[in-house]
Amino acid sequence: MKVGVVGLWHLGTVTAGCLADGAADVVAWDPDEAVLEGLREGRLPVDEPGLADLLDRGTAAGRLRYADSPAGLGDRDVVWITFDTPVDDDDRADAAFVVDHVNEIVPLLANEALVVVSSQLPVGTVRSLAEVAARRVPGKNLRFACIPENLRLGRAIEVFTRADRFVVGVDDDRSRRQLETLLSGFTDTFVWMSVESAEMTKHAINAFLATSVVFANELARFCEHVGADMHEVAGGMKSDVRIGRAAYVRPGAAFAGGTLARDVSFLAEHSAERKIGTTLFDAVRRSNVEHRGWVRRRLVELLGGVRGRTVAMLGLTYKAGTNTLRRSVAVEDCCWLTAAGATVQAYDPTVSTHPDELPGEVELCSDVEEALRGADAVVVATEWPEFREVSPRDVVEASGDTARYVLDPNGFLAGSFGHGVNGSAPEYLTVGRAA
Repeated sequence: MKVGVVGLWHLGTVTAGCLADGAADVVAWDPDEAVLEGLREGRLPVDEPGLADLLDRGTAAGRLRYADSPAGLGDRDVVWITFDTPVDDDDRADAAFVVDHVNEIVPLLANEALVVVSSQLPVGTVRSLAEVAARRVPGKNLRFACIPENLRLGRAIEVFTRADRFVVGVDDDRSRRQLETLLSGFTDTFVWMSVESAEMTKHAINAFLATSVVFANELARFCEHVGADMHEVAGGMKSDVRIGRAAYVRPGAAFAGGTLARDVSFLAEHSAERKIGTTLFDAVRRSNVEHRGWVRRRLVELLGGVRGRTVAMLGLTYKAGTNTLRRSVAVEDCCWLTAAGATVQAYDPTVSTHPDELPGEVELCSDVEEALRGADAVVVATEWPEFREVSPRDVVEASGDTARYVLDPNGFLAGSFGHGVNGSAPEYLTVGRAA
């Protein structure tokens, strides 16, 4: 099947590579010539484990090519829209960015092509795109479908190629058969529904996950004041069959990166426009913002203020498996710490040169040991696997016995550090455990 992929950032490169690996004939295009040039030369726009090899394999086999212009999409049976929808600092998505580019390519597409939208957009956008296309190019009989984005950074290829299911919104049997043929090599489970229901499903999943995160973290803050352990409470909750052991309920850092927040914002803002009362979504956003200050509050409480103190920041990206710094809580904390007069020594395995997002005062270190040297406190901000090798002894020795506290919001090092004070080791603190 001939497939076009439009928008080549994280979602698009993974989609193009996986489809080509699954034997589809893929032509990929992005409006940013620098992105296209980089991909042709083997430079990825983002880090994702296994992605470079996947794209190389597709191009070497002749199943993946990069178009010079959107005209190169003109013979495609399916055109998959995979822009990473831009989001501002208030979690509002720039849907117009995606809509404008889709409207630009519509006149160039083949008659009866199927346009699949995976970019994160407000419910109703796909129907609007279809209506605009029907007016502008009525003779083309373009069809539109929605497969909600299911990108999980750090595991994106595995999640696509061994998908537990695809949620697919279609309007006709022909589109359904076409997508089932294209994707049957990746899963045998399809959840078919209307286009609007598919769009709404994405909003609903992310809003539910965001609410679960906020729910657990609000309980965790309560636990910290009454001597309870939220990690134990979460285990107790998951023992109830009505909640289940796979529930997205665990104390940790606030959700970041924009993915969950984008959908919560969609629901809150569009509900306000329609005068539908959705106070829960507004509360989720407010509570998450409040929880983002956990590390800062703890450092001030423990150190009696951060001015003149040295803090080691382990990890800068907003999650492991990516080099994305935008919306990273670690970066925000670095900015706050330096502004408050602290010295910050940061290390991240994917950040080798000082990024623009970090204040110039932040010292970018070459390894964990350098970051720990002389630190008063250590913050484990990103769950990079190599940090699991850090032990209480390592912290003591590398810091020169100055590091009195290790703050690990997600409890990533709990197995090696244990609860609270560990002999002569620094005190270990996570969200949801009493100090």
